[in-house]
Amino acid sequence: MWSNIEKCLEGYPERLKVARVLVENGLSVRNTKIYLNEIEIPPVRVARVAGVDRRTVKETLNTIETNRELRLIFEEIRSAGHSLKEIAKHLNLGVVEITPVDARMPGILANAAMVLAKNGLSIRQAIVDDPELSPEPKLTLIAEKKIPGELIPMFLRINGVAKVSVY
Repeated sequence: MWSNIEKCLEGYPERLKVARVLVENGLSVRNTKIYLNEIEIPPVRVARVAGVDRRTVKETLNTIETNRELRLIFEEIRSAGHSLKEIAKHLNLGVVEITPVDARMPGILANAAMVLAKNGLSIRQAIVDDPELSPEPKLTLIAEKKIPGELIPMFLRINGVAKVSVY
């Protein structure tokens, strides 16, 4: 997906910054307006985050509307919803963050889920960064309770796992 967006916005680095903010935040574009699901977002807010001026956001929105390939992508984007990662410790949930050697390698999520399941831990949430969008993609699993440190070696034995953090 991201490579298609880059190709369509080639030669417009500022518009590409706007597109990245839209994608990373799950913001859609319909009728040259920005939405977080059904909530309209003012272009000036996106401009601040992208580090561009409001006109650049408007130009990007117009480009998206007039380019069929971009329009098809951005019309249907939705926010993935809430993440428990930042509030897990306040809710007495456990978090394991796994950095893969190659995020495209199959089986990392399945095997990490098995480690938790075999140790009686239920997964409340799984968050997987898109390797096309994130320079250092991670797999984050939030479990129903604290994750014991002795599980770290088990996660590290999973084929393709480079680094593990438990908190």
